[in-house]
Amino acid sequence: MTEPEDRTAAKGAAAGRPAADAAPELDPQGARAALRRCRRIIVKIGSKSLSGDAWDRLAAEVAALRARSGRSLVIVSSGAIALGVAKLGLKSRPKDMAWLQAAAAAGQSVLMQRYEEAFGKVGLLVAQVLLTHADLADRTRTNNARNALAALLEAGAIPIINENDAVAVEEIKFGDNDQLAAMVTPLCEADLLILLSDVEGLLDGDGRRVPFVRSVAREARHLAGASTSGVGTGGMASKVEAARRATFAGSHVVIGAAREPGIITRIVSGEDVGTLFAAVPQRLSARKHWIAYTLRPRGAILVDRGAAEAIGSKNRSILAVGVLGVRGTFLPGDAVAVVDPDGTEIARGLARMSASDAARTARKKREEAGDDDVVVHRDDLVVLPSE
Repeated sequence: MTEPEDRTAAKGAAAGRPAADAAPELDPQGARAALRRCRRIIVKIGSKSLSGDAWDRLAAEVAALRARSGRSLVIVSSGAIALGVAKLGLKSRPKDMAWLQAAAAAGQSVLMQRYEEAFGKVGLLVAQVLLTHADLADRTRTNNARNALAALLEAGAIPIINENDAVAVEEIKFGDNDQLAAMVTPLCEADLLILLSDVEGLLDGDGRRVPFVRSVAREARHLAGASTSGVGTGGMASKVEAARRATFAGSHVVIGAAREPGIITRIVSGEDVGTLFAAVPQRLSARKHWIAYTLRPRGAILVDRGAAEAIGSKNRSILAVGVLGVRGTFLPGDAVAVVDPDGTEIARGLARMSASDAARTARKKREEAGDDDVVVHRDDLVVLPSE
Protein backbone atom coordinates (compact mmCIF):
# COMPACT_ATOMS: atom_id res chain seq x y z
CA MET A 1 0.00 0.00 0.00
CA THR A 2 1.39 3.39 -0.91
CA GLU A 3 0.34 6.87 0.00
CA PRO A 4 -1.56 9.39 -2.13
CA GLU A 5 -0.19 12.74 -3.17
CA ASP A 6 -0.77 15.34 -0.50
CA ARG A 7 -1.98 18.62 -1.92
CA THR A 8 -3.16 19.97 1.41
CA ALA A 9 -0.42 21.62 3.45
CA ALA A 10 -0.34 20.62 7.10
CA LYS A 11 -1.07 23.37 9.57
CA GLY A 12 1.33 23.61 12.48
CA ALA A 13 4.33 21.59 13.55
CA ALA A 14 2.13 18.90 15.07
CA ALA A 15 0.01 18.36 11.97
CA GLY A 16 0.52 14.59 12.24
CA ARG A 17 -0.28 14.51 15.94
CA PRO A 18 -3.80 15.71 16.83
CA ALA A 19 -3.50 16.53 20.52
CA ALA A 20 -7.10 16.06 21.63
CA ASP A 21 -10.52 14.94 20.46
CA ALA A 22 -11.87 18.47 20.72
CA ALA A 23 -12.91 21.50 18.70
CA PRO A 24 -10.90 24.72 18.75
CA GLU A 25 -11.56 27.16 21.56
CA LEU A 26 -14.40 28.96 19.85
CA ASP A 27 -17.66 29.91 21.44
CA PRO A 28 -20.70 28.52 19.58
CA GLN A 29 -21.47 31.90 18.01
CA GLY A 30 -17.92 32.26 16.72
CA ALA A 31 -17.97 28.74 15.33
CA ARG A 32 -21.28 29.39 13.56
CA ALA A 33 -19.89 32.60 12.09
CA ALA A 34 -16.99 30.62 10.63
CA LEU A 35 -19.47 28.63 8.52
CA ARG A 36 -20.22 31.74 6.49
CA ARG A 37 -16.65 31.69 5.14
CA CYS A 38 -16.78 28.07 3.92
CA ARG A 39 -16.37 27.82 0.15
CA ARG A 40 -16.38 24.10 -0.66
CA ILE A 41 -19.22 22.11 0.83
CA ILE A 42 -20.03 18.40 0.88
CA VAL A 43 -23.66 17.48 1.50
CA LYS A 44 -24.39 13.90 2.50
CA ILE A 45 -28.02 12.83 2.33
CA GLY A 46 -29.35 9.47 3.49
CA SER A 47 -31.83 7.03 2.03
CA LYS A 48 -34.66 7.87 4.43
CA SER A 49 -34.38 11.59 3.55
CA LEU A 50 -34.70 10.98 -0.20
CA SER A 51 -38.43 10.79 -0.79
CA GLY A 52 -41.14 12.96 -2.28
CA ASP A 53 -39.78 16.26 -3.55
CA ALA A 54 -36.44 15.91 -1.73
CA TRP A 55 -34.45 16.01 -4.99
CA ASP A 56 -36.17 19.19 -6.17
CA ARG A 57 -35.66 20.94 -2.83
CA LEU A 58 -32.00 19.95 -2.75
CA ALA A 59 -31.44 21.13 -6.31
CA ALA A 60 -33.13 24.48 -5.64
CA GLU A 61 -30.93 25.12 -2.60
CA VAL A 62 -27.74 24.17 -4.40
CA ALA A 63 -28.62 26.39 -7.35
CA ALA A 64 -29.40 29.34 -5.08
CA LEU A 65 -26.13 28.96 -3.18
CA ARG A 66 -24.14 28.68 -6.39
CA ALA A 67 -25.80 31.78 -7.87
CA ARG A 68 -25.57 33.88 -4.74
CA SER A 69 -22.15 33.04 -3.34
CA GLY A 70 -20.24 31.00 -5.92
CA ARG A 71 -19.69 28.15 -3.49
CA SER A 72 -18.90 24.74 -4.94
CA LEU A 73 -20.83 21.72 -3.70
CA VAL A 74 -20.40 17.96 -3.77
CA ILE A 75 -23.20 15.54 -2.88
CA VAL A 76 -22.64 12.15 -1.26
CA SER A 77 -25.91 10.33 -1.79
CA SER A 78 -27.40 7.14 -0.48
CA GLY A 79 -30.58 5.73 -1.94
CA ALA A 80 -29.60 3.27 -4.67
CA ILE A 81 -30.46 0.13 -2.71
CA ALA A 82 -33.73 1.58 -1.37
CA LEU A 83 -34.81 2.60 -4.87
CA GLY A 84 -33.71 -0.75 -6.27
CA VAL A 85 -35.80 -2.60 -3.69
CA ALA A 86 -38.87 -0.78 -4.99
CA LYS A 87 -37.89 -1.24 -8.64
CA LEU A 88 -37.43 -4.98 -8.22
CA GLY A 89 -40.71 -5.29 -6.33
CA LEU A 90 -39.12 -6.58 -3.13
CA LYS A 91 -41.11 -6.28 0.07
CA SER A 92 -38.18 -5.09 2.20
CA ARG A 93 -34.43 -4.52 2.10
CA PRO A 94 -32.91 -7.96 1.52
CA LYS A 95 -30.31 -9.51 3.79
CA ASP A 96 -28.74 -11.75 1.15
CA MET A 97 -25.61 -10.15 -0.33
CA ALA A 98 -26.41 -11.03 -3.94
CA TRP A 99 -29.86 -9.45 -3.64
CA LEU A 100 -28.36 -6.33 -2.04
CA GLN A 101 -26.02 -6.03 -4.99
CA ALA A 102 -28.91 -6.59 -7.39
CA ALA A 103 -30.95 -3.87 -5.68
CA ALA A 104 -28.00 -1.47 -5.85
CA ALA A 105 -27.53 -2.15 -9.57
CA ALA A 106 -31.24 -1.67 -10.30
CA GLY A 107 -31.55 1.45 -8.17
CA GLN A 108 -28.43 3.33 -9.21
CA SER A 109 -29.85 4.37 -12.58
CA VAL A 110 -33.09 5.51 -10.92
CA LEU A 111 -31.14 7.54 -8.36
CA MET A 112 -29.15 9.36 -11.01
CA GLN A 113 -32.26 9.93 -13.11
CA ARG A 114 -33.86 11.69 -10.14
CA TYR A 115 -30.79 13.89 -9.75
CA GLU A 116 -30.57 14.57 -13.50
CA GLU A 117 -34.20 15.67 -13.66
CA ALA A 118 -34.17 17.80 -10.49
CA PHE A 119 -30.89 19.60 -11.17
CA GLY A 120 -31.68 19.96 -14.86
CA LYS A 121 -34.74 22.03 -13.93
CA VAL A 122 -32.47 24.63 -12.30
CA GLY A 123 -29.86 24.57 -15.05
CA LEU A 124 -27.19 22.50 -13.28
CA LEU A 125 -25.22 19.52 -14.53
CA VAL A 126 -24.62 16.47 -12.36
CA ALA A 127 -22.01 13.74 -12.73
CA GLN A 128 -21.97 10.33 -11.13
CA VAL A 129 -18.87 9.21 -9.22
CA LEU A 130 -18.94 5.66 -7.82
CA LEU A 131 -16.26 4.77 -5.27
CA THR A 132 -15.30 1.79 -3.14
CA HIS A 133 -13.03 1.65 -0.13
CA ALA A 134 -10.46 -0.09 -2.31
CA ASP A 135 -10.41 2.97 -4.58
CA LEU A 136 -9.61 5.27 -1.68
CA ALA A 137 -6.99 2.92 -0.25
CA ASP A 138 -5.03 2.81 -3.52
CA ARG A 139 -2.69 5.68 -4.42
CA THR A 140 -3.31 5.70 -8.16
CA ARG A 141 -7.09 5.40 -7.91
CA THR A 142 -7.26 7.97 -5.11
CA ASN A 143 -5.37 10.51 -7.18
CA ASN A 144 -7.50 9.71 -10.23
CA ALA A 145 -10.62 10.36 -8.15
CA ARG A 146 -9.12 13.58 -6.77
CA ASN A 147 -8.30 14.84 -10.27
CA ALA A 148 -11.69 13.86 -11.67
CA LEU A 149 -13.54 15.64 -8.86
CA ALA A 150 -11.41 18.76 -9.32
CA ALA A 151 -12.13 18.77 -13.05
CA LEU A 152 -15.86 18.32 -12.50
CA LEU A 153 -15.98 21.20 -10.04
CA GLU A 154 -13.96 23.40 -12.39
CA ALA A 155 -16.45 22.58 -15.15
CA GLY A 156 -19.30 23.69 -12.90
CA ALA A 157 -20.83 20.24 -12.47
CA ILE A 158 -22.20 18.82 -9.22
CA PRO A 159 -20.50 15.48 -8.43
CA ILE A 160 -22.94 12.91 -7.03
CA ILE A 161 -20.84 10.40 -5.08
CA ASN A 162 -22.04 7.01 -3.94
CA GLU A 163 -20.50 3.72 -2.95
CA ASN A 164 -20.33 1.24 -5.81
CA ASP A 165 -22.56 -1.17 -3.92
CA ALA A 166 -23.19 -3.42 -6.91
CA VAL A 167 -19.62 -4.73 -6.68
CA ALA A 168 -18.30 -3.61 -3.27
CA VAL A 169 -19.47 -6.46 -1.07
CA GLU A 170 -17.48 -5.33 1.97
CA GLU A 171 -18.85 -1.80 1.75
CA ILE A 172 -22.45 -3.05 1.83
CA LYS A 173 -21.72 -5.22 4.83
CA PHE A 174 -19.54 -2.90 6.90
CA GLY A 175 -19.53 0.57 5.38
CA ASP A 176 -21.92 3.46 5.02
CA ASN A 177 -21.99 6.79 3.25
CA ASP A 178 -21.38 8.83 6.41
CA GLN A 179 -17.89 7.34 6.54
CA LEU A 180 -17.51 7.74 2.78
CA ALA A 181 -18.30 11.45 3.15
CA ALA A 182 -15.63 11.78 5.84
CA MET A 183 -13.09 10.08 3.57
CA VAL A 184 -14.03 12.29 0.62
CA THR A 185 -13.67 15.48 2.69
CA PRO A 186 -9.86 15.73 2.41
CA LEU A 187 -10.03 14.44 -1.17
CA CYS A 188 -12.15 17.46 -2.13
CA GLU A 189 -10.38 19.82 0.30
CA ALA A 190 -13.83 20.69 1.67
CA ASP A 191 -14.16 23.10 4.58
CA LEU A 192 -17.73 22.13 5.49
CA LEU A 193 -19.44 18.75 5.63
CA ILE A 194 -23.21 18.70 6.12
CA LEU A 195 -24.70 15.36 7.18
CA LEU A 196 -28.44 15.50 6.51
CA SER A 197 -30.59 13.10 8.47
CA ASP A 198 -34.19 12.45 9.50
CA VAL A 199 -33.60 14.13 12.88
CA GLU A 200 -32.68 17.73 13.73
CA GLY A 201 -29.21 16.83 15.00
CA LEU A 202 -27.62 15.00 17.90
CA LEU A 203 -30.14 14.76 20.75
CA ASP A 204 -29.41 14.65 24.46
CA GLY A 205 -31.01 12.29 26.99
CA ASP A 206 -34.14 14.45 27.14
CA GLY A 207 -34.56 14.54 23.38
CA ARG A 208 -33.28 18.10 23.02
CA ARG A 209 -30.94 19.14 20.22
CA VAL A 210 -27.27 19.49 21.14
CA PRO A 211 -26.22 22.68 19.31
CA PHE A 212 -22.42 22.49 19.68
CA VAL A 213 -19.93 19.72 20.40
CA ARG A 214 -16.38 20.41 21.53
CA SER A 215 -15.40 16.82 22.39
CA VAL A 216 -16.92 13.81 20.66
CA ALA A 217 -15.63 11.43 23.34
CA ARG A 218 -17.00 13.42 26.28
CA GLU A 219 -20.10 15.09 24.84
CA ALA A 220 -21.42 13.12 21.88
CA ARG A 221 -20.50 9.47 21.61
CA HIS A 222 -22.63 8.27 24.53
CA LEU A 223 -25.67 10.05 23.06
CA ALA A 224 -25.45 8.38 19.65
CA GLY A 225 -27.54 5.30 18.89
CA ALA A 226 -27.86 2.86 16.00
CA SER A 227 -30.08 3.02 12.93
CA THR A 228 -33.51 1.48 13.44
CA SER A 229 -35.25 2.67 10.28
CA GLY A 230 -34.56 -0.44 8.18
CA VAL A 231 -33.89 1.90 5.23
CA GLY A 232 -30.43 3.33 5.83
CA THR A 233 -27.39 1.81 7.51
CA GLY A 234 -25.68 4.79 9.11
CA GLY A 235 -27.46 5.89 12.27
CA MET A 236 -26.37 8.70 14.58
CA ALA A 237 -23.34 6.79 15.88
CA SER A 238 -21.94 6.66 12.36
CA LYS A 239 -22.62 10.36 11.79
CA VAL A 240 -20.87 11.32 15.02
CA GLU A 241 -17.83 9.24 14.09
CA ALA A 242 -17.82 10.68 10.56
CA ALA A 243 -18.00 14.17 12.08
CA ARG A 244 -15.02 13.43 14.31
CA ARG A 245 -12.93 12.19 11.40
CA ALA A 246 -13.85 15.06 9.11
CA THR A 247 -12.94 17.69 11.72
CA PHE A 248 -9.41 16.28 11.71
CA ALA A 249 -9.31 16.98 7.97
CA GLY A 250 -9.90 20.67 8.74
CA SER A 251 -13.61 20.67 7.99
CA HIS A 252 -16.48 21.95 10.09
CA VAL A 253 -19.34 19.44 10.29
CA VAL A 254 -23.05 19.98 10.89
CA ILE A 255 -25.63 17.24 11.40
CA GLY A 256 -29.04 18.61 10.46
CA ALA A 257 -32.57 17.64 9.46
CA ALA A 258 -33.10 17.12 5.74
CA ARG A 259 -36.80 17.94 6.10
CA GLU A 260 -36.22 21.47 7.41
CA PRO A 261 -36.85 24.04 4.65
CA GLY A 262 -33.66 25.75 3.51
CA ILE A 263 -31.51 23.73 5.89
CA ILE A 264 -28.31 24.00 3.82
CA THR A 265 -28.70 27.75 3.34
CA ARG A 266 -29.43 28.24 7.03
CA ILE A 267 -26.34 26.26 8.01
CA VAL A 268 -23.96 28.18 5.75
CA SER A 269 -25.55 31.43 6.94
CA GLY A 270 -24.47 30.61 10.48
CA GLU A 271 -27.93 30.01 11.95
CA ASP A 272 -28.26 27.93 15.09
CA VAL A 273 -29.61 24.78 13.45
CA GLY A 274 -28.38 21.22 13.70
CA THR A 275 -25.37 20.11 15.71
CA LEU A 276 -22.05 21.74 14.89
CA PHE A 277 -18.68 20.04 15.27
CA ALA A 278 -15.99 22.65 14.63
CA ALA A 279 -12.76 21.83 12.79
CA VAL A 280 -9.75 21.14 14.99
CA PRO A 281 -7.09 23.89 15.12
CA GLN A 282 -4.30 21.58 13.92
CA ARG A 283 -5.72 19.53 11.08
CA LEU A 284 -4.13 16.46 9.62
CA SER A 285 -2.66 16.72 6.15
CA ALA A 286 -4.52 14.74 3.50
CA ARG A 287 -1.85 12.04 3.61
CA LYS A 288 -1.92 11.70 7.41
CA HIS A 289 -5.71 11.62 7.38
CA TRP A 290 -5.55 8.89 4.73
CA ILE A 291 -3.26 6.79 6.94
CA ALA A 292 -5.35 7.30 10.09
CA TYR A 293 -8.90 7.14 8.80
CA THR A 294 -9.04 5.55 5.33
CA LEU A 295 -6.57 2.67 5.34
CA ARG A 296 -7.59 -0.44 7.22
CA PRO A 297 -4.84 -1.93 9.39
CA ARG A 298 -3.57 -5.31 8.24
CA GLY A 299 -2.07 -6.03 11.64
CA ALA A 300 -0.78 -4.47 14.84
CA ILE A 301 2.57 -3.60 16.39
CA LEU A 302 2.78 -3.79 20.18
CA VAL A 303 5.22 -1.29 21.71
CA ASP A 304 6.62 -0.86 25.21
CA ARG A 305 5.91 2.15 27.43
CA GLY A 306 9.10 3.93 26.46
CA ALA A 307 8.28 3.68 22.77
CA ALA A 308 4.67 4.74 23.41
CA GLU A 309 5.88 7.86 25.21
CA ALA A 310 8.39 8.67 22.47
CA ILE A 311 5.69 8.29 19.81
CA GLY A 312 3.09 10.36 21.64
CA SER A 313 5.15 13.25 23.01
CA LYS A 314 8.29 13.38 20.88
CA ASN A 315 7.05 12.36 17.42
CA ARG A 316 9.64 9.59 17.20
CA SER A 317 9.79 6.64 14.81
CA ILE A 318 9.08 3.13 16.07
CA LEU A 319 12.37 1.26 16.39
CA ALA A 320 12.81 -2.48 16.74
CA VAL A 321 14.11 -2.12 20.30
CA GLY A 322 10.77 -0.72 21.43
CA VAL A 323 8.61 -3.44 19.84
CA LEU A 324 7.16 -6.12 22.12
CA GLY A 325 5.58 -8.15 19.34
CA VAL A 326 3.18 -8.14 16.41
CA ARG A 327 -0.32 -9.32 15.54
CA GLY A 328 -1.60 -10.36 12.15
CA THR A 329 0.22 -10.61 8.85
CA PHE A 330 1.42 -7.50 7.05
CA LEU A 331 3.99 -6.52 4.44
CA PRO A 332 6.12 -3.38 3.98
CA GLY A 333 3.82 -0.49 3.07
CA ASP A 334 0.75 -1.97 4.74
CA ALA A 335 -1.19 -0.01 7.33
CA VAL A 336 -0.75 -1.16 10.93
CA ALA A 337 -2.22 -0.23 14.27
CA VAL A 338 0.20 0.71 17.06
CA VAL A 339 -0.83 -0.64 20.47
CA ASP A 340 0.60 0.22 23.91
CA PRO A 341 1.13 -2.29 26.77
CA ASP A 342 -2.41 -1.61 28.05
CA GLY A 343 -3.91 -2.74 24.75
CA THR A 344 -4.89 0.78 23.67
CA GLU A 345 -4.43 1.76 20.02
CA ILE A 346 -2.34 4.93 20.16
CA ALA A 347 -1.33 5.42 16.52
CA ARG A 348 -1.55 4.15 12.98
CA GLY A 349 1.19 4.01 10.41
CA LEU A 350 2.73 2.35 7.37
CA ALA A 351 5.06 -0.55 8.17
CA ARG A 352 8.64 -0.38 6.92
CA MET A 353 9.06 -4.14 7.32
CA SER A 354 6.94 -7.28 7.25
CA ALA A 355 5.30 -8.81 10.30
CA SER A 356 7.83 -11.65 10.32
CA ASP A 357 10.80 -9.25 10.19
CA ALA A 358 9.28 -7.02 12.87
CA ALA A 359 8.78 -10.05 15.13
CA ARG A 360 12.31 -11.29 14.43
CA THR A 361 13.94 -7.96 15.33
CA ALA A 362 11.65 -7.09 18.26
CA ARG A 363 13.52 -5.86 21.38
CA LYS A 364 16.83 -5.82 19.50
CA LYS A 365 19.12 -2.80 19.38
CA ARG A 366 20.48 -1.52 16.07
CA GLU A 367 23.71 -3.48 16.31
CA GLU A 368 21.63 -6.65 16.65
CA ALA A 369 18.74 -5.79 14.34
CA GLY A 370 20.86 -4.34 11.56
CA ASP A 371 21.20 -0.83 10.15
CA ASP A 372 17.54 -0.59 9.14
CA ASP A 373 15.82 -1.05 12.48
CA VAL A 374 12.93 1.33 11.79
CA VAL A 375 9.62 -0.53 11.96
CA VAL A 376 7.44 2.54 11.27
CA HIS A 377 9.01 5.86 10.33
CA ARG A 378 7.64 8.98 11.98
CA ASP A 379 6.77 10.45 8.55
CA ASP A 380 4.38 7.53 8.09
CA LEU A 381 2.97 7.61 11.62
CA VAL A 382 -0.16 9.34 12.95
CA VAL A 383 -0.79 9.59 16.68
CA LEU A 384 -4.50 9.11 17.34
CA PRO A 385 -6.27 11.66 19.55
CA SER A 386 -6.70 10.69 23.17
CA GLU A 387 -10.23 9.74 24.18
